[in-house]
Amino acid sequence: MTISRICLYFPSGGTMLLGRVVGNLVSTVKHDVYHGTKLLLVQPLGLDLKPQGDVVVAVDTVGAGPGELVLLVREGAAARQVLKAEHAPVRSLVIGIVDRADIGG
Repeated sequence: MTISRICLYFPSGGTMLLGRVVGNLVSTVKHDVYHGTKLLLVQPLGLDLKPQGDVVVAVDTVGAGPGELVLLVREGAAARQVLKAEHAPVRSLVIGIVDRADIGG
């Protein structure tokens, strides 16, 4: 059995995993809930810290920047709860900047 990424699974089907910020996203026309937020492009990572899957757009809640290793939550209900916006069209949030990831024995 091979574990491909670090994940915490939410009952509603979302996940929390490691990611690397690969860029910023600028949008001048957007849903009201996004006003005053910073949008990031985040590459999900496997346990080997290599890219795994597609880059996602995530709302930054911690001030992360390009190149940083981050905790990424991919669960709409959790994202809406953090943003305090019950009906927001949000799925992914950066919720932490990782200082160190000790993987293995």
